[in-house]
Amino acid sequence: MKPGLGRGLDSILRAYDEESQSGAKASSETSKFAMRQGDVQKISISKVYANPNQPRKIFDKESLNELAESIRIHGLIQPIIVNQMDDGYMIIAGERRYRASKICGLTEIDAIVKNYTSKQIAEITIIENLQREDLNPVELAKGIKRLMDEHGLTQEKVAERLGMSRPAVANTIRLLALYPEVLELIEKGKVSFGHAKILVAVSDYATQLLLAKKVAKDKLTVRDLEREVNALLGNKKRKKVAKLPSGELQEFVSELQRKLGTKVSLIGNDAKGRIYIDYYSQDDLDRIYDIVLRR
Repeated sequence: MKPGLGRGLDSILRAYDEESQSGAKASSETSKFAMRQGDVQKISISKVYANPNQPRKIFDKESLNELAESIRIHGLIQPIIVNQMDDGYMIIAGERRYRASKICGLTEIDAIVKNYTSKQIAEITIIENLQREDLNPVELAKGIKRLMDEHGLTQEKVAERLGMSRPAVANTIRLLALYPEVLELIEKGKVSFGHAKILVAVSDYATQLLLAKKVAKDKLTVRDLEREVNALLGNKKRKKVAKLPSGELQEFVSELQRKLGTKVSLIGNDAKGRIYIDYYSQDDLDRIYDIVLRR
């Protein structure tokens, strides 16, 4: 189980259509384009391409082939939604239908052409994927984090835009504090969102991974895991207070963040831990490489 969205894709699109049209220039060409916003058009499938920032990266081949066979027999019942770009049409919603149509060998595809901003596309993509494909919790967390980082949205604003509660947004983002090996188990569906929320409370890497593997192997329920973690944290609290990073170490991380011009995260304390440096593109990675290694 994981947090759902309260707003449907149709209502989101209608809201963005109103935003786009109210901000459009009052020219005859713009007016004509606005009139075509809800029309279904047949466009060359060769001019359509996937959104490079699409949160979902894995598409089940068997499921795609089944959809392709359905499209071959019945046609494409629901058009895809695309954004008109200088070099063609970028998919906003319906990449799975697009992929299946290509498998069918279609040369044209039914589409509704929109004219949204990059911010609107990012938000719509996350919503569409969650409602139609059920993003796993890690994909959803990364998508929401990207909305916040790239568009300066607060948790409250994200919750409002996506129709989620603020606590649900906060709990989802917290999953990114888990160690990579644990996140991988969540992505594979071996650890649920409910289990993951409990594992976040376990800061020790070895213990966190051990418990996650136990959930996957022994099929522990969320309540079972909760009992184990409560007992574990209770025992540790009686033994000693967990060490937090010193002010000096926190200042070091802050200085790294200032010099590298990107988000730097710390998991651990002065004795041991990990430092994560975020980058958002190949150019961003090259820039950080130059700062760190090419003095």
